[in-house]
Amino acid sequence: MERRTKLFNMAALTTGAVIYLTATTDVLAQNSRNCGPRDIVVARLAEGYGETRQSIGLGANNAVVEVFASDETGSWTITVTVPGGMTCLVASGQAYEEVVEPLPVRGEDA
Repeated sequence: MERRTKLFNMAALTTGAVIYLTATTDVLAQNSRNCGPRDIVVARLAEGYGETRQSIGLGANNAVVEVFASDETGSWTITVTVPGGMTCLVASGQAYEEVVEPLPVRGEDA
């Protein structure tokens, strides 16, 4: 995977984790329309939007943060799955694209 893609995916994962942590500490308390069993959520993202997993990371309290996106439609979704298997949608949007930017030179402001 190219450096740009890794940086973009890490930024997306970080954003998802921050949204998750600030929104709630109990995912099950969220609106049931935004949460469900992981296999059902992933199937709906694939069938309804053509999205596939682009990146994955481990968040607070062993929550799995994933970024799903479609290269064809440009739609994207960030999900958080808790150890019990409940998956919640925490962010979504349009115009997904992979970008890879070089790291700033050491000693120079970014």
